[in-house]
Amino acid sequence: MTTTVTVGPLQRFWTNLSGLFTAKLFEIGDKEISFSFLVELFLSLIIAYFLARAIKQLIKNFMSNRLKMERGTVESLSSIIGYVITGLALFIVLQIFGIGLSSLTIFAGAIGIGFGIGLQDLASNFISGITILLERPIKVGDYIRIADVEGSVISISIRATVLESNDGIFAIVPNKAFLENNIINWNYKDKKGCLHIPIDLPDDSDPLVVAEALIAAARRDPRVLGSPAPNIEFKGFKEGMDFELLVWIEDMQLRDEISSDVYFMIEEELRSRGVKRSIPRRKLYIDNLSELGIRVQMLSTATGNGHVLAAGEVATDSQADAKPLALGDVLRKISYFSNCSDIELRQIILQGYRKVLRPEAVICRENDPGDSFYIILSGEVEVFVESINKRVAVRTGGEFIGEMSLLMGTPRTAMLRTLTETVLFVVDRDNLKGLLAKFPNLADKISEELSSRQDTLERLGIKITSASEEETPFNQIRNRIRSLFGI
Repeated sequence: MTTTVTVGPLQRFWTNLSGLFTAKLFEIGDKEISFSFLVELFLSLIIAYFLARAIKQLIKNFMSNRLKMERGTVESLSSIIGYVITGLALFIVLQIFGIGLSSLTIFAGAIGIGFGIGLQDLASNFISGITILLERPIKVGDYIRIADVEGSVISISIRATVLESNDGIFAIVPNKAFLENNIINWNYKDKKGCLHIPIDLPDDSDPLVVAEALIAAARRDPRVLGSPAPNIEFKGFKEGMDFELLVWIEDMQLRDEISSDVYFMIEEELRSRGVKRSIPRRKLYIDNLSELGIRVQMLSTATGNGHVLAAGEVATDSQADAKPLALGDVLRKISYFSNCSDIELRQIILQGYRKVLRPEAVICRENDPGDSFYIILSGEVEVFVESINKRVAVRTGGEFIGEMSLLMGTPRTAMLRTLTETVLFVVDRDNLKGLLAKFPNLADKISEELSSRQDTLERLGIKITSASEEETPFNQIRNRIRSLFGI
C-alpha cells in the first residue's frame, strides 16, 4: 500500500526560503559563503565589537579612577587599547567561522581595486589618528588652533578629531589635517599660558604710574596667576607709548574672557590715576574758517570764561578727582630706596602686590618672621607691642612698615593690625630676592643706609662692631643681606 504525502503551499515556501538562506553565494578560499553564514558572521562581529567597547571602557575607568592618570593620557591609551582589542576580536570571530588570513588576502585582492580609491582618505585618516594617539601632539582636553579652527579637543576617533569652541560650536577635523598643518597647542606641556595685552598711551605718560596701573589691574583678577608674576614690556613709540601687559593664566581656553575683564580693570586703574588714553591724530580741513571763528567767539562770550562748551556739557567749576597714591613717590620716601633709579623702582612695583584687609585684621604678630614689608595705600594700621600690651603707633596712607625685619631677617618686634579697611602694597622676601639678584647695586645702597642707623639695628638685637678696616658696619650689613637673600 502506497502512502501519498501532500506538501502544502506554506511548507513549500519555508523549504524554498531555507534553501535560499543556505544556498552558496560565493567562495572565499575553500570556504563557501551563504546568506545564513553572513547573518551569523555579522551578528557575531556586532557582539564582538560591543564586547571590545565594554572592555575598553573598563580599562579606561581603571586608569582614571585607580591609577589617577591624566585625562589626555587615559584617552590616548584607551583608544589604542580599544583598537587592539577590536582587531583581536575580529580575528577570533573570523577564525571561528573558518575564514583565515589567506582567504582574506584573496578577498581583499579581488575587491581592492574597486574600493581602493574610495577608501584612500579613510585609510589616511585612520593612520593619522593612530599617529596622533602615539606621538600625542594633541590629546583630549587640550585647547588648540589648527588653520582657522580653535577649540578644546573632545575626542579623537578613527577618522576625525572633534573640537568644541568657546561658544559651543563643534568642529570635526579630519585626522590627516593635523599632520599637514601647523598646530598651536596651548596645553602641550602645561595648561598655563601667557596673555599679551597691548595698550597705547600718550607720550607724556609717566612710565612708573603706567606700570603701577597695569600691574594693579592684572592683580585684581583672581584668575591671573601670581607665579609667574605679571610683567610689562615697553614696545616703543608709534602714535604714543606702546606697552604690553603679560599675564599668566591657568586655562588658555578662558583667555578672551580674562583679557576683556583685565582691559576693563586697566581702564579703571588708568582713569583713577589721571592717565588718559592716546587719541589718534587726524587732520581737519575747514573751508569756512572765518565763519567758524565768529561762532567760537560767540560761544566764548556766552560762557563768560573763554571756555567753549561741548555738546551736553555744563559750565561748572572743575574739581580734580582725588588720585590714589603713586607707589613710585611713596617708595622714594623710604630711605633705602630713595636713590633708586626709575628702572629699579619699576621692578619693585612689578614684584609687589596689593592686599585688601578688613578692619581688625592681623597683618603679622610679634616675633613672627620678617618675610614682608608693607606700604599703606589707604586705611590705618595699628602698631601694638604685645609684650607690654601697648599701642606704640598708628600708621596711615603713604607710610611703610616692616621693612627692617625683612631686610635684616629678624623677627617682628610688634603686632600689626588694621583699624579700618586697609589696602596694602606688599613686597615679600622672594620678590625682594629677585630684585636684589637683578640689581646687585641695590643691596649696596640699602647697606649704606642701614649702616648709618646702628641705633635702630641695636633695638632689633643686631650689634655692629668695627673690629677691623675690612669689617666695617657697611661690609657687615652687606654680607648679612647677601647671605640672607642668597646673592
